[in-house]
Amino acid sequence: MTTRRSFLTGGLAAAGAVALGAAGTQPAEAATTLSADVVVVGAGLAGLTTARRLVAAGKSVIVLEARDRVGGRTLNHPIGGGKVAEAGGEFVGPTQTRIVALANEVGVGTFDAYDTGQNVYVNGLIRLQYSDTSPLGTAPPDPLLLADITTLVLQIDQLAAKVDVQRPWASPDAATYDAMTLTTWVQQHSVNSAGVLAILAPFLEALLGAEAGDVSMLAVLAYVAAAGDSSNVGTLERLFDVRGGAQQSRIVGGSQVVAQKVAAALGTRVRLGTPVREIRQTATGVTVVGDTVTVNAGRVVVAVPPALAARIRYTPLLPAQRDLLMQRAPMGALMKVEAVYPAPFWRAQGLTGQFLTVGGPVGYAFDNSPADGSPGVLAGFVGGAQNLVWGPKSPAERRAGVLAQFARIFQDDRFLTPTDYFDMDWTTEEWSRGGPTAVFGPGVLTQYGPQLRVPVGRIHWAGTETSDYWTGYMDGAVRSGERAAAEVLAAG
Repeated sequence: MTTRRSFLTGGLAAAGAVALGAAGTQPAEAATTLSADVVVVGAGLAGLTTARRLVAAGKSVIVLEARDRVGGRTLNHPIGGGKVAEAGGEFVGPTQTRIVALANEVGVGTFDAYDTGQNVYVNGLIRLQYSDTSPLGTAPPDPLLLADITTLVLQIDQLAAKVDVQRPWASPDAATYDAMTLTTWVQQHSVNSAGVLAILAPFLEALLGAEAGDVSMLAVLAYVAAAGDSSNVGTLERLFDVRGGAQQSRIVGGSQVVAQKVAAALGTRVRLGTPVREIRQTATGVTVVGDTVTVNAGRVVVAVPPALAARIRYTPLLPAQRDLLMQRAPMGALMKVEAVYPAPFWRAQGLTGQFLTVGGPVGYAFDNSPADGSPGVLAGFVGGAQNLVWGPKSPAERRAGVLAQFARIFQDDRFLTPTDYFDMDWTTEEWSRGGPTAVFGPGVLTQYGPQLRVPVGRIHWAGTETSDYWTGYMDGAVRSGERAAAEVLAAG
């Protein structure tokens, strides 16, 4: 479920483009008109999965990607010695079967995220080291909040179990929960609501790039319900936890490699550096207009976040409900920060590298070292309100602030002197505009949610935000691509 632009989108993105070029995928170089059965907008996991499924079914497909790389919100960053750390989405866990299946199909495996030892929790004067093997999992055993945490987790799981994953807006009491924010609900259902909201902040800032007051309670319940599959009810524990949860495993070679391998197999069907500006629709087909290419096709799949889909011009105009949905689904504000050390020295101290703390810049951090443990990489998230504070600062200020916090939380000055440091602020990435996913505020899902997946004539929608299960995750992106491809094939 990220990074600083001047460095990554230059060297790293170019490296991805070169790798694809070897397989025949090249950026469009001259204005031209092409034809295909289907055109896909976006070469993230959703768009590439869509294209892969359609090609396997015998359809001619062209994928138009605005960036000079594939992978969307997944992005590998080189850390030397041919190794990478993920600057975007990276984790997979139980019930995330579709991303794991896709990775396996293109010859990519997974490995366990490092989770041996004690986590660190700091909240004001309270500092605890604890194991996530307890019933609380990743949640810290804060003695002042333990009763509230236990009760609220149980209540949220029970409410989420009643949510219709395919149609959250049609769930029992949907209007009631969609009319309030998570903040309001916590205030009504906890004794120490201020303390609970404070400890929720780092989780939400990492998961959504947002604060409790930004998101509707229905959207929270739908997000929790989506953390499962048709055989397993979604739970808050599976969403938050490393052990047995969504952060349990990582992808060998970095998560972006899955998209790179899928794109390499698609070859010249993928055209990079080609932003789509307009989609014209008639009764018989679509015309998709990019900066350097125009494609005439029978159908189009728009596989980008709603906030980016809203920037495309549609002729004729989209139905008002669909347009209003896209206007009301902003991206979260998220930055991923990573420090590289000669070795993960915290492991020798019996620490997992994970910390949770109240206050910024980083609320949640974790060991992001390669599978062989060399070099050591500590990564963290600067999201929501913290992103608004730290994003505008200079690179030097951000680096100093992050490293100082690492050293303070772990009480070890070795964190002040990494061999390398990088960050990726997804809000500054033109073709993402934030991350890790769209944030639905009060009233959005019940009023406009039904438009998330409904095709508009020959225009179909994909992207992790449109998934039923694991929305906001790589698995959700893959699922959405599979669904969109099935829709197009069913339409003939």
